[in-house]
Amino acid sequence: MLELKNVTKVYNTRAIQFEALKGVSLKVQKGEFVAIIGPSGSGKSTLMNILGCLDIPTTGEYFFENVEISNYSEDQLAEIRNKKIGFVFQQYNLLPKLNAFENVELPLVYRGMDAGERKERVLQALESLGLSSRIYHKPAELSGGQQQRVAIARALVGDPLLILADEPTGNLDSKSGRDVLKILTELNKNGKTVLLITHDMDVANTASRVISIQDGLII
Repeated sequence: MLELKNVTKVYNTRAIQFEALKGVSLKVQKGEFVAIIGPSGSGKSTLMNILGCLDIPTTGEYFFENVEISNYSEDQLAEIRNKKIGFVFQQYNLLPKLNAFENVELPLVYRGMDAGERKERVLQALESLGLSSRIYHKPAELSGGQQQRVAIARALVGDPLLILADEPTGNLDSKSGRDVLKILTELNKNGKTVLLITHDMDVANTASRVISIQDGLII
């Protein structure tokens, strides 16, 4: 489903040239649950940005569903992100002025989906994550675990091919963190490809395969 071939990423500043990725190659098969683990500064965030179509490599090739997308425009990458990838972030990234329903609905609004279908999908996503009684609550009225479940509902509502979770338990207490990992495991059992980015080996071991990155290299 995903394949990187000898991917590098170089950041240029006035002072220095920094190579965040140094020739990374990897494959993720459809239906896999893969964790990418590495310490701060290892390159895992850069790798996530490329795999999530938030950035492009400096050199090398990226194949998404057997299509080479390394040189796609921002508009082309945005279309892949909106239709094929569901993101779950450590900071939840919920809009504070919108309630749970409206936050989950947002990706479908961007797609231009009609209101009736949007409502059906949003309610189904929220109910599947045990949030039926929190539909009209704003983020400030929800616990951290509930906010992360809203974020997962938002990631799921568009029926993406890939769930990309970046440190999804990082801001949660241990019980809420275990609940989120259980949800991701169930999603994978139901056929979703899950890519989990973490610095915590206990979290990474939830996945069926662990890829370690250090100093911009797969080790």
